[in-house]
Amino acid sequence: MTYHTPALLTESIEGLNIRPDGVYVDATFGGGGHSRAILERLSTGRLIALDQDADALENAPDDKRLVLERGNFRFLRNYLAHHGCRQVDGILADLGVSSHHFDDAGRGFSFQLNDAPLDMRMNAAAQLTAKAVVNQYPEESLRCIFAEYGELPNAPRLARQIVTARRNAAINNSRQLIAAIGQCIPQGAENKYLAKLYQALRIEVNGELECLKSLLLQSVDLLPAVGRLVIIAYHSLEDRLVKNFFKNGMFEGSAEKDIYGNVDVPFRQVNNKVIVPTDAEIADNSRARSAKLRIGERN
Repeated sequence: MTYHTPALLTESIEGLNIRPDGVYVDATFGGGGHSRAILERLSTGRLIALDQDADALENAPDDKRLVLERGNFRFLRNYLAHHGCRQVDGILADLGVSSHHFDDAGRGFSFQLNDAPLDMRMNAAAQLTAKAVVNQYPEESLRCIFAEYGELPNAPRLARQIVTARRNAAINNSRQLIAAIGQCIPQGAENKYLAKLYQALRIEVNGELECLKSLLLQSVDLLPAVGRLVIIAYHSLEDRLVKNFFKNGMFEGSAEKDIYGNVDVPFRQVNNKVIVPTDAEIADNSRARSAKLRIGERN
């Protein structure tokens, strides 16, 4: 079974504008698809790759130009310093959940796998699980997570339903969770609703948005002029952060303009319009359908 088929592979690698002697980062190694494509374009250059999932390390190719570390990209600066790098020529991050995670019932990322445990940890050694969130978080905290991370309009009712159900028995797996919230799920849109619910829980468990913000902020110092930052996002919350950061140099609001109307931001948007998969790619890899690629070049 393929660990993961990378989305927008050609477009993202071209977006890095790779120099054969450059130093690059794959912040989300996964199945190694993007890393292998980067290595194909390097001669004397180096690739430093990260992944917080121990399973991903088994996909490492035998290549002396590659250093693969188990770790979260929120600590990218520290890992680079450990390998003697103050700056790199390009950084790529594919923020999606790998096919391996969705297909492995034990990891609990898919609501379509009956009796899958409520886990959802990218790093299996981390402490917080979706089970803990569902069974221990106060109702108000659950409401905020479902509203903010899942953008679910009935978040208050959903949180209340979970709290009511867990008083009788712990909610341990996908079947029990779906049964507990059955009255909240709109008919005819079950899969879409549950996908948003699972997205909200996964973001909370892994601190995904805070990690992304950290990567974006670090990239300002880690990339020299004309260095490239390539980000593939899979939902509007991630994509909005990347879009705003490239456009305004901040996550919310607008950058201040000088008296001439110019904006001083750290990145130039290489693609003013977001890049999405072609119909052919989606037909080949349905999990790529929500991918959105943005490329920033350091000013």
